[in-house]
Amino acid sequence: MRLHQLFQRWRAERGTQVFLHLPGQALDFESVGRQVDALEQEMTAAGVRPGDRVLIVAENCPEHVALILACSQVGAWSCGVNARMAPGEVAAFAAKADARLIYFTAAVSPAAARHAERHLAGASVLPGLRRSGVRVEAVAETGTLGSTVAAIIFTSGTTGAPKGVMLTHDGLTHFGRISAESRQLNGADRSYAYLPMTHIFGLGTVLAASLHAGASLVMRPQFDAADVVQALAHGRVTQLQGPPTLFSRLLSHFDEAGIDHPACPDLRYLYTGAGPLDMSLKTQVEQRFGQPLHHGYGLSEYAGSVYVTALGEHRADTSAGLRVEGAELRIVGPDGQDLPALQRGEIWLRGRGLTAGYFRDAAANAEAFKPGGWYASGDLGYLGEDGALFVVGRLKEMVIRSGFNVYPAEVEASLHAFPAIRSAAVLGRPEAHGNEALIAFVLLRDDGAALDRAALDAHLRETLAPYKRPSEVHVMRQFPMTHSGKVIKRELLAQLRKEGNHASP
Repeated sequence: MRLHQLFQRWRAERGTQVFLHLPGQALDFESVGRQVDALEQEMTAAGVRPGDRVLIVAENCPEHVALILACSQVGAWSCGVNARMAPGEVAAFAAKADARLIYFTAAVSPAAARHAERHLAGASVLPGLRRSGVRVEAVAETGTLGSTVAAIIFTSGTTGAPKGVMLTHDGLTHFGRISAESRQLNGADRSYAYLPMTHIFGLGTVLAASLHAGASLVMRPQFDAADVVQALAHGRVTQLQGPPTLFSRLLSHFDEAGIDHPACPDLRYLYTGAGPLDMSLKTQVEQRFGQPLHHGYGLSEYAGSVYVTALGEHRADTSAGLRVEGAELRIVGPDGQDLPALQRGEIWLRGRGLTAGYFRDAAANAEAFKPGGWYASGDLGYLGEDGALFVVGRLKEMVIRSGFNVYPAEVEASLHAFPAIRSAAVLGRPEAHGNEALIAFVLLRDDGAALDRAALDAHLRETLAPYKRPSEVHVMRQFPMTHSGKVIKRELLAQLRKEGNHASP
């Protein structure tokens, strides 16, 4: 099964059913299908071949959906890049992908329009798009790899240089089914689709799952809390998904707008992923919405989630739920040995959704892939007695303090439970003799308030062992973030070193 075949089924069976809901506009499957056909013809005429890469510099819009599906029909690989990336980043991604053609969603995104100007892009068959000239020197992938890969997702780069993750058609369509079944998605559902389809969360959990079920999308190019509130109240949204930062921002908006419980008459599924979930946020979201906040563990390298809490399951902990069909997982110790339940180690994965590898990156593949087809994720976690997965952080982020291992996510959870703190990020700073200082950065719920350090210290004494308590706590005005909602921790210490930084101890 290829990605476009999921769509073409509904086009044939329910052509007049609305697929994409936009402000003041609704597009049915047939209307989007005509866009797909037009783009397929345009690419073919331009010389795009099976196994070529087509870079899509985009924010969410119907044209982006049509481009992904048209690439699938041609046999080319769609390579999404968030339009808010810097010019140098876009150029680097185009070079890394050896792209034959670049499209820009210029009508919906001023950032994409600026990139289009820099690349001297011309008109496309769809008025909302612009496209570059054809790079005749691009080398198409042939053989099994060329025919099985559907897309490249570029990793967020929170810990280093981004890599191109090759996702297969089978992995994406399989996960689309798994995701849809886990939440009983059907043709009557509407998902709030602000998550960028340039990221696996938007491409897999939102788009592929909706294509599998024939569900519709309430599509937005970016997150806006007030629009979420309106869509929940009046847009018949049944599914709301996003990283923990989405829900943290929503809670702050509720407080500012005086909303105790948002109106959401049709909402039946809340889900968060793409980052650790702490109990404080989970409890607040469930209290405000009056229903469970489901959680899962996924990554770009596995076409979506590997563990998930399904609809109807309400866990009192912050686990990522149980393993999905087709996935395998090991918790591995430092010597490569399997660890028993409740012991923390690195998460290793393999299975149907596993990436075909990093595109033309032999060094990255050699580092990440282990004998037996296992992928070493770099994430730390453990399995509960019932088989549920608990993710505790990143292996490279683990802090060694006074000979003890400290997991930043655990410290962040304690900081999040302090009433004045809206968000927290914790990392280590090297000191003498192999030791590390534990540094915390926080955002306050009231931007104009001062942090009561005495009260915070008292709270931390009650919740954390001495070696887990931060040496420094810095109040920030904002965090550097990736476009998928993750804090770029390596930039926080750099900000402290800059003269005139906004942090205060």
